[in-house]
Amino acid sequence: MHSVTEKTKRHLIIFIFPILIFSCTQPEPTDLTKVSIIPIPVSVEATGSAYTITSETVIYLSESNDETKNVAAYLSNLLHPATGFDFKIEPSENEPKAGIYLALTSENNELGTEGYELEVTEDVMKLSANQPEGLFRGVQTLRQLLPADIEAQSVQNQQWQVATGKIVDYPEYEHRGSMLDVSRHFFRKEDVKRYIDLIAAYKMNRLHLHLADDQGWRIEIKSWPNLTAHGGKTEVGGGEGGFYTQEDYKEIVQYAAERYIMIIPEIDMPGHTNAALSSYPELNCSGEAPELYTGTEVGFSTLCTDKEITYKFVDDVISELATLTPGSYIHVGGDESHVTAMEDYIPFINRVQEIVMSHNKKMIGWDEVVNAELDSSTIVQYWSEADNAVMAINQGAKVIMSPAYKAYLDMQYDSASTLGQNWAAYIEVDEAYQWDLASLNATITRDNILGIEAPLWSETIETMDDIEYLMFPRIMGYAEIGWSPVKLRNWEEYKLRLAAQSSRLKIMQVDYYPSTKVPWVTN
Repeated sequence: MHSVTEKTKRHLIIFIFPILIFSCTQPEPTDLTKVSIIPIPVSVEATGSAYTITSETVIYLSESNDETKNVAAYLSNLLHPATGFDFKIEPSENEPKAGIYLALTSENNELGTEGYELEVTEDVMKLSANQPEGLFRGVQTLRQLLPADIEAQSVQNQQWQVATGKIVDYPEYEHRGSMLDVSRHFFRKEDVKRYIDLIAAYKMNRLHLHLADDQGWRIEIKSWPNLTAHGGKTEVGGGEGGFYTQEDYKEIVQYAAERYIMIIPEIDMPGHTNAALSSYPELNCSGEAPELYTGTEVGFSTLCTDKEITYKFVDDVISELATLTPGSYIHVGGDESHVTAMEDYIPFINRVQEIVMSHNKKMIGWDEVVNAELDSSTIVQYWSEADNAVMAINQGAKVIMSPAYKAYLDMQYDSASTLGQNWAAYIEVDEAYQWDLASLNATITRDNILGIEAPLWSETIETMDDIEYLMFPRIMGYAEIGWSPVKLRNWEEYKLRLAAQSSRLKIMQVDYYPSTKVPWVTN
């Protein structure tokens, strides 16, 4: 566990944001282009003044439907603890003369579903988007335009000013996400919700949950109850493990949906299945139940691909997951199945793909699944072999970029790190940021790439502090890689924006790694 207080004593110095300076009478001159925003927006124009949020500020909606009201309530709940203000939320077809205005518009096709425009004058802060999802992404920018103290959970005595100007912003890639491994170590639904909030703050829109592995089965399957009753009882190191009931999972899915994040559940197969085999020995070719596993080795387990019961099992699991999951995808793993002969592996993946599609979902698999015959709707997650990603493209599949040596959050920062692993690389904060999805490999081009995902495997992590320490600040760079145009991304400039986020992370109680590559500043 790492103490934020200890780190800040060792590594941080005093910094005052330019936008925190204020006068009690007139707004002081401000420069919107100088405010730290991550991910960096497509365009920012400054007009040199400031808008002030007060106890009289009203949040207006151009269209008062369930989604816009939810975004307005999210904004109100975000602002209330630190300001102490109780914001009224009111419909208004016309732009108000004062206040915060959330407006749905169809005037700018360039914005798509997630883009937004934020126009700030001394009187009105207008956030407009084609869809409520875009309004939500814009709220994440708005919170970064305010003083870092806006993240506090108690009332702060200060003025709440936003620099005036205009921001136009929209994402580069459709898929911008992270993966949390809850199998090696189990994390409570409250931890998963915090994970969701943290990635939502930087405009990520996917959370991939690794729900089953050798060390534990974490999702209730009513037709196969022993998966959790037995297979969920342990974790790496022999801890008590745990699992999500279907109600827990629905709660997580709903919480994510309110933040416009799609949950992608993964049941790894045919390997990484010891917890399932121990729970139901008929899935094993020997018919015997192996002991539950608490180590960290991989590649020793496999479902019996010759047994029809295996496919009934897969169909039942996928059926229940598909019913619980409104998102488009089911992830079936497919990686490191070293004891499954290729002549067995290929027909297994082919059949599993058919099962996933029969439940109106698209299959995602780690890059080894390219050995099978892929449907063009299937997505391949490149983690290990670039050649596999190329094979996927040749089959007409899109690729999620998660190369372990660049994007794995569980990789150590350097040789002095105590958390994480280093089998793929040491990934310092600059190394995590200084790469581009479409130029990493000459044969994996922009048109072939769905987006980026940063996986966090949990062999070495046990607490939320551990999670945050490996996530931050690297996850912010991955968010920017997925959202911002490559021409706007520059490490020398980014590290200054990142440094200016230090106070915000501290107030959010994020236990981040204070990399010496970043000139951290705080107030």
